[in-house]
Amino acid sequence: MDVSQLFLFTAAWLATLVLMYKGYYLRRRCQNLPPGPKPWPIIGNFNLIGSLPHRSIHDLSQKYGPLMHIKFGSRPVVVASSVEMAKQFLKTHDVVFAGRPQTAAGKYTTYNFSDITWSPYGPYWRQARKMCIMELFSSKRIESYEYIRIEETRALLKGLFNSFGNPVSLKDHLSDVSLNVISRIVFGKKYLDEQETSIITPNEFKKMLDELFLLNGVLNIGDWIPWVGFMDLQGYVKRMKVLAKKFDRFLEHVIDEHNEKRHGVKAWVPKDMVDVLLELADDPNLDVKLTRTSVKAFSQDLIAGGTESSAVTVEWAIAELLKHPKIFQKATEELDRVIGKERWIEEKDMPQLPYIEAIMKETMRLHPVAPMLVPRMTRENLNIAGYDIPAGTGALVSVWTIGRDPTLWEKPEEFYPERFIGKSIDVKGNDFELLPFGAGRRMCPGYTLGLKVIQSTLANLLHGFSWKLPENMKLEDLNMEEIFGLSTPKRFPLVVVVEPRLPAHLYGK
Repeated sequence: MDVSQLFLFTAAWLATLVLMYKGYYLRRRCQNLPPGPKPWPIIGNFNLIGSLPHRSIHDLSQKYGPLMHIKFGSRPVVVASSVEMAKQFLKTHDVVFAGRPQTAAGKYTTYNFSDITWSPYGPYWRQARKMCIMELFSSKRIESYEYIRIEETRALLKGLFNSFGNPVSLKDHLSDVSLNVISRIVFGKKYLDEQETSIITPNEFKKMLDELFLLNGVLNIGDWIPWVGFMDLQGYVKRMKVLAKKFDRFLEHVIDEHNEKRHGVKAWVPKDMVDVLLELADDPNLDVKLTRTSVKAFSQDLIAGGTESSAVTVEWAIAELLKHPKIFQKATEELDRVIGKERWIEEKDMPQLPYIEAIMKETMRLHPVAPMLVPRMTRENLNIAGYDIPAGTGALVSVWTIGRDPTLWEKPEEFYPERFIGKSIDVKGNDFELLPFGAGRRMCPGYTLGLKVIQSTLANLLHGFSWKLPENMKLEDLNMEEIFGLSTPKRFPLVVVVEPRLPAHLYGK
């Protein structure tokens, strides 16, 4: 290409950009879009989004209001950051906002949008949701797994007891108990025991789960500027493909083992969630046929979601309590008064422990696992508060901002569990001030199981141990930064030293 041709090509390219830019503002004038920052050509408002997008979105919402319009590359996105706007998205117009954006993460890490989280709204997703409500997470089935939760919680407490006097990474222990609980419930056994090294090691699987949540939450440029997607500028798609192969290898093994069990035993009955899924896959009366791929996608969804939420929430709670020793003391006083020092806490005790429940809620308010929930997408045109929102617009609900709204919460940046005492605010999607699991049709279907694991684990950890930082650390050295992804764990895992509070025989010594 000579100089004149290069000049003409460059001029044509710039002219195209100018026309696209003018076209966008012409459309914006024709539509009454919500307020928001002016986008740049090509990149939209990416220049305003930092390494922690939920904080950047929070800062922008303080300037532009509770319903904001931004551009990620060429894609429009609306953000709800107040109780009223969250209700509009997740209740009043829930069915319109029930779509999901088609991201690379959904394509490559969830079997081409075959899981519950990323599958598009329609017959397949409705059937998956029905399966969750009626089969996988029914009250009867959740209660039937209580013995698993008890056994694994006891193993956690014994492990910490044996570490007495030595610094330990709390996240490792919490991930172990969460992973063991959910793998026994979903897979029927601890596939991740050290003996199973021929399949996958526990540490490798934990890293895979961390990678899954990171890659499903990142702002992948190719999702928002499609014509540069093939270049994979950030390297995320390459990582997604590697991760997908690792998960598929493991899940293939799981299903093969379950099928051998099903076909080799007379009078077989389902005992775990994979058994239930495989039985449903054989049901000719289902509206949409479940395939082997569907079973793998749902199984991955269950194991990932059930592990991450509880471990992240409990770690944040302990970190906050270390920074607030008076709250810690008040919690242990309630436990000693109600439970005593001769037994562990059972799930049926939780209604009698309002302060422990308040600590859990306050942790979820200040450190929501999913600070902007899982992204949604509008399925048709609609109007909210006098503003036009076109079909195909991405939608975010900033529970991070709602949790810091000074009109809702006094001193919102402070960790203060007492704000929930005597109030009926729950975390089940009914009260839009507190939405750790979302609300509406696409609310987390396994929240009941997650709540039981979080409550029981947190209460027994506070009951069983006194906590302190390692000798070389001061409270002011405790870093409270987070990592952004589909979840927001602590950037630096919490390292602690524990001292038993109860008689030694209770720890199984």
